[in-house]
Amino acid sequence: MTFEENLTRLNEIVGQLENDKLPLDKALDLYKEGIGLSVDCKKVLESAKLSVKAMNGESTDE
Repeated sequence: MTFEENLTRLNEIVGQLENDKLPLDKALDLYKEGIGLSVDCKKVLESAKLSVKAMNGESTDE
């Protein structure tokens, strides 16, 4: 999935967890999926950040 698709799905999950009266097992499954999507999004953003720094001639060492 693309970053945008992951972010859209993550927003859907948040909405379901905030608004629906879900059974605990379903809520936990959604939470687990959301954590995975969040990790994937963070990786993509970190990679993009490093790419922008490299294009600007900045050091990528942190």
